[in-house]
Amino acid sequence: MNVSRPFVLRPVMTTLSMLAIVIFGIAGFRALPVSDLPNVDFPTIQVSASLPGASPETMAAAVATPLERQFSTIAGIDSMTSTSGLGTTQIVLQFNLSRDIDAAALDVQSMISRAARDLPPNMPAPPSFQKVNPAEQPIMYLALHAETLPLSEVSEYAETTIAQRISMIRGVAQVLVYGSQKYAVRIRLDPQALASREIGIDEVAAAVARENVNLPTGVLEGPARTYVVQASGELYRASAFRPIIVAYREGAPIRLEELGTVTDSVENDRVASHYDGKRAIVLAIQRQPGTNTVAVVDAVRALLPALRAEIPASVEVATLYDRSISIRESVADVEHTLLVTIGLVVLVIGIFLRDLRSTIVASVALPVSLIGTFAGMWALDYSLDNLSLLALTLCVGFVVDDAIVVLENIFRHLEMGKPPLKAALDGAGEIGFTVVSMTTSLVAVFVPVLFLGGIVGRLLREFAVTMSIAILVSGVVSLFLTPMLASRFLRLKNASAPETKDDPHAGPSGRMDRAYAKSLGFVLRHRFATLMASFVLFAGTIVLAVIVPKGLFPSEDTGQIFALTRAAQGTSFEAMRGYQAAAAAIVRAHPGVSSVMSSYGAGGPSGAGNTGRLFIRLKDRDERGGKKPEAIIAELRPELAKIPGLEVFLQNPPPIRLGGQLTRSLYQFTLTGADVDELYDAATDLEQAMRGIPGLIDVTSDLERRTPEATLVIDRDRAATLGVSAQSIEEALFSAYAGRQVSTIYAPTNQYRVILELDRRFTQDPSALGLLYVRSTSGELVPLAAVSRTEEGAGPLSVNHLGQLPSVTISFNLAPGAPLGEAVARVSALARERLPDTLGTQFLGSAQVFRESVGNLGMLLLLAILVIYVVLGILYESFVHPITILSGLPSAGFGALLALLVLGQELNVYSFVGILLLVGIVKKNAIMMIDFALEAERRDGKPAAEAIVLGARIRFRPIMMTTMAALAGSLPIALGFGAGAESRRPLGIAVVGGLVVSQLLTLYITPVIYTYLDAAEKRAREALAERRARRLA
Repeated sequence: MNVSRPFVLRPVMTTLSMLAIVIFGIAGFRALPVSDLPNVDFPTIQVSASLPGASPETMAAAVATPLERQFSTIAGIDSMTSTSGLGTTQIVLQFNLSRDIDAAALDVQSMISRAARDLPPNMPAPPSFQKVNPAEQPIMYLALHAETLPLSEVSEYAETTIAQRISMIRGVAQVLVYGSQKYAVRIRLDPQALASREIGIDEVAAAVARENVNLPTGVLEGPARTYVVQASGELYRASAFRPIIVAYREGAPIRLEELGTVTDSVENDRVASHYDGKRAIVLAIQRQPGTNTVAVVDAVRALLPALRAEIPASVEVATLYDRSISIRESVADVEHTLLVTIGLVVLVIGIFLRDLRSTIVASVALPVSLIGTFAGMWALDYSLDNLSLLALTLCVGFVVDDAIVVLENIFRHLEMGKPPLKAALDGAGEIGFTVVSMTTSLVAVFVPVLFLGGIVGRLLREFAVTMSIAILVSGVVSLFLTPMLASRFLRLKNASAPETKDDPHAGPSGRMDRAYAKSLGFVLRHRFATLMASFVLFAGTIVLAVIVPKGLFPSEDTGQIFALTRAAQGTSFEAMRGYQAAAAAIVRAHPGVSSVMSSYGAGGPSGAGNTGRLFIRLKDRDERGGKKPEAIIAELRPELAKIPGLEVFLQNPPPIRLGGQLTRSLYQFTLTGADVDELYDAATDLEQAMRGIPGLIDVTSDLERRTPEATLVIDRDRAATLGVSAQSIEEALFSAYAGRQVSTIYAPTNQYRVILELDRRFTQDPSALGLLYVRSTSGELVPLAAVSRTEEGAGPLSVNHLGQLPSVTISFNLAPGAPLGEAVARVSALARERLPDTLGTQFLGSAQVFRESVGNLGMLLLLAILVIYVVLGILYESFVHPITILSGLPSAGFGALLALLVLGQELNVYSFVGILLLVGIVKKNAIMMIDFALEAERRDGKPAAEAIVLGARIRFRPIMMTTMAALAGSLPIALGFGAGAESRRPLGIAVVGGLVVSQLLTLYITPVIYTYLDAAEKRAREALAERRARRLA
């Protein structure tokens, strides 16, 4: 059946059908959003809780554990990690990819409500949650600075005017405020003044709460008028709090200002952020998992002019970083590569056909197929991202293949002297089954991808489906549009020549054809040697698959570097300020750095008081001479190491953040165990051992047990005698040293805290505890030293859980050139050797996904080959000839792996996609040869050797054209430069290497395998026929 016939004979129908595809494609293209990658975010929810002044152990036991117990009953959780520090607990719930994040959020809210009865009653607020991955880098940084306004006022504009409005934008998860200086009234008491007046700290707290009130006061209703009753019970500034009467002694009032200082201050004066050396308030905007980065940033940018108009002109709002810029650059670079590829492919077609009309007819398939693909992408809710555009770029070399095969066969019939219409009908009808076989088997390569789970499966799915749509559209175009155009526009060639239908030399064959025919004859005379060579090639492919370095995703240049800093445990805020300033100055002096944001201090986003973070924005690639972030990191690392007492961990943020933990280094290995002492000792030992593994750098852990502690040991018998309870002691400590909120100021646009604490002069060392007094049940003030003693020691800076078990996470980075696969294997071997069986271990984040993907991708490749075998077996009604078609795969794999090894590239997800593509590309050559050979055997009764030689020679030109077109489509990717080229390059190198080697070898191996398997099949049939004959006899 000639499926092309009605479309050749009805050009108007064909034209309008193709025009409809183009129109729908253009409409789809205009509606497609722009993104960096397909939506591969794990649904992640962060739960936060606070209890000011509580130790990490208290937070873990009293807050984290009850919440974890409830969260563990929620369905679909992949991992649950918690970190409890001084006064804070953060729990990160990461769900599997199929879980709806909104439904998961409802479950989390329900579990928080259930856990409320088990949480400490004095928590200032119930736990809250956000739909955000705290480990993911913010998509945008804004810095606010003013020369003439106090920082607290700038912070007010940042948090009230800007952050709140941005938080309302669809897709924004939260806006973190670095260096927040929110206004507060701070009361700092002198314990000696309290003692001399016999006033307890609890009396001060009660007096402040009593005198600053904002209660409903009712209405007055008269016969003619109603009055709303108001009272001036609320105080707004420190000056109004100072005259508060706390108590009377000997008939005289004791006012608050006599007991200490009352100042207009800020909520947390132990956090700070700087932008290029200037004190600033920095807003870090994080998106919700599953939302489009470019769309969210565009919405923020659209709102900024209105926000700037609402704040004083003296407040500068600078954009430190915009993630959408690098995304747009990367997408634009892929689009440029796509245009270059189209030009190269058209050039290849023109060189081989040497006829302008034929070149135009074949090239029309390109825009129609690519534009038509956009309609399918829009229908499936895909985006214009690096992977989908990469699929289209690679498709340029493939979608034209079918048109080339059809056109070349029509051209061959024209060279026999047939008129254009007959040549189009005969040529398309003769090659139709071959085109269907090539298209179907190429799409079949991607069928297993649809069943691949996890983040790698989600990534590859959009790539595979986009490419499949383009290939199917190209098959339709090549069978319907190309023959019709050929019948109308191709000129008659060699009109007087007789129809020599099967003459391989009909038309100009050229020197290349004759050289191939001669070399093929030589190979067929040495079939056994060629067969052995193919086995050696197969063995070499396996060896290369073992020795090629393995990785997950290549790093990308997104114009940023991220750094976490750490000083000794117990480092003061002032000392940390000096460390951060020194680190920021070194970084800012680098010629490749554009700007630096520094944040540090306890209670802020940086975490503990001895830690900080640096966000480093790099200059444009051209301004830094194309130097990669890894090269800049390598230059900064030794300079930063010169700062005594400070560790700086630099990393190039990955394009995809896997896992919910933000660690100092990129790759994570976690230990868990019920016995905390055993866990901590084993983790310390393993961390030291990992420092000796070649290729691992920046080895560190979240285990910090040397934080100075002052433990108050209560003499319970003595306390009971004096009427002092443990509760009153701890409440006094809470009021004195935890920065207790004793009241709230309700302003029209915000709420502000009134904070009570001891004067900082009396909080510098453990000896100050002896100055504190506690009120007994009889009303007497009892010195704290009379009922307790102070012991100095060390404790953990944070307590971490994985699941519900105590955990320690050891993180590490890779040295330049060190493969992730080798590092993971060595860490696993070391853990098996040194850790007791009572401890559990697992990789998290990128390292975990890598371990899972290694086996999954190998199985995916085998399934793809199996699916192709099944499809080809059905199409050819043969168990044997699909093996012949697939016999060229080892040469393609050998070439791809060899190219990766020689050019220093890893076998990662992108290069694996290239190998998967080769499975579909290489077998197309064999299909063209074998399809013709089988037809010659069945129709003309030619022997197998003669038939395959005839098929190889006649199909030599289209094979060369399609392979060169595929090479032209892949070469710009392999040589790519610009934004995001680091990710695309391994794919292009794999395809180019595989095509070059397979093209040279399959033209000879396939005919040899064909003759062997054809003979084996015939012998099997003869044996089967003989056996049947014996049975009948």
